[in-house]
Amino acid sequence: MTEHIKKQLLVEIAKLEHELTHELPAEIKKAVALGDLSENAEYHMAKQRQDIVNAHLGKLKKRMAELSLVNLSNIPRDRVAFGATVTVFDTTKDEEIVYKLVTSEESDVSRGLISTTSPIGRGLIGKQVGDVATVVTPNGKREMEVLKLVTIHDEAAAAAASEEGK
Repeated sequence: MTEHIKKQLLVEIAKLEHELTHELPAEIKKAVALGDLSENAEYHMAKQRQDIVNAHLGKLKKRMAELSLVNLSNIPRDRVAFGATVTVFDTTKDEEIVYKLVTSEESDVSRGLISTTSPIGRGLIGKQVGDVATVVTPNGKREMEVLKLVTIHDEAAAAAASEEGK
């Protein structure tokens, strides 16, 4: 799962580095050739874009370093953690909901993919089947009982068994 995100980040990093080292210098050089830099909108826009690209590139590289630290052997096998699919009973909404805990880049609440850093994700991390989590969301407090848990290790074992059966 994190490998997929790393590949996406590497592609984006490569595009931004190309823009920073090739496209923007060419734009700046062209703008400088136009003369007076104090009133040169093209120059100022290119310099501003250069600052934005640099900042974004720094964020992506930092995120890449964080993802490189993810060690699957450190993820618990019996508790809610990154990669887990968890079925909860939300007593506030009186319904069963299935969530999968993912990275912030992959989160999509409409598909049940929640970030480990979201309020619900943080509230569920470390819980086991039968535990009740009190989660503070922007819409107020919610009580969620963990009904079922499939860890990232369980999914890997099921995938391996499925491959053997083919």
